[in-house]
Amino acid sequence: MVIRATKYYTRNPAEALRALRDPLAICWSLWNKLDDTIAQKLGSYRRRPTYAAIENWQARLHDALGYSGMCVEQNEIAPLWAEVTSRLVALGYRVGPESYFGWNDGDTALTHAIWCLVRHLRPARVIETGVGHGITTRFILEAMQRNGCGHLWSIDLPPRDPSIARQVGVAVEGPCAERWTLLRGTSRQHLPKLLAQLGEIDLFIHDSMHTARNVRFEVRQAQRALQRNGFIVVDDIDVNSAFGKIVRTLPARRWLACEARPVRPDFRRFNQKGLFGIILPDSREGAGSAPTVQLH
Repeated sequence: MVIRATKYYTRNPAEALRALRDPLAICWSLWNKLDDTIAQKLGSYRRRPTYAAIENWQARLHDALGYSGMCVEQNEIAPLWAEVTSRLVALGYRVGPESYFGWNDGDTALTHAIWCLVRHLRPARVIETGVGHGITTRFILEAMQRNGCGHLWSIDLPPRDPSIARQVGVAVEGPCAERWTLLRGTSRQHLPKLLAQLGEIDLFIHDSMHTARNVRFEVRQAQRALQRNGFIVVDDIDVNSAFGKIVRTLPARRWLACEARPVRPDFRRFNQKGLFGIILPDSREGAGSAPTVQLH
């Protein structure tokens, strides 16, 4: 890690000067990246879990949101997906598995779930970790724009390579961007402080470093601040054991394992698609009612 950082700063003296102005920040960043890399290597030796994806997860999700019958908001998804992805392609970026520094963009199933969550829940405060090209980010913001309420805080640690770092959030454009705050750094740097500042959130989306340790940290932090009708979305639950351990104490009605729909096969995954998970509110606590606090 130190050798790679030294090589990078030797090739990029301007970045080295910026790092020298804030040495504590660069040390913190390197330590967290090394810590997560070790955790990821250790986790790779464990048996990766496989969840039985729920075929009717869309209906189950809408039931938890208090909606039954046809969801007309689903008709808004396909045109926006075509608009966002065609723009990225026109800019010279790939879309789908391993399209951003070896990581994946949000797939059609994940963006479908998040779109319906934001449109129906009408959240005032949403936090996501991990941005990449920002496809999921754009869907959250566009849904908020149509709702006429809400703000999104995104936490992302960009790659040190400036040419790649410039791609962070490139899918976000237009009036909806006014509802967005991007915090550059790790979730350990920003998430506890942000949650303390906001007090309560309505929706949390994990899509950053997918180590079991990081997933558990972020979800535990989010659960403490989640309002009683709030939801938690965890992407890539099939790559480590964290989600299974988190939901082990919850009844089956409180969580969903959903099959991803990437634009092309992801051969790194056990089903060539991947899975994401959703933690639902307890229906006995009034799941489905919209939060009363809104941002203006």
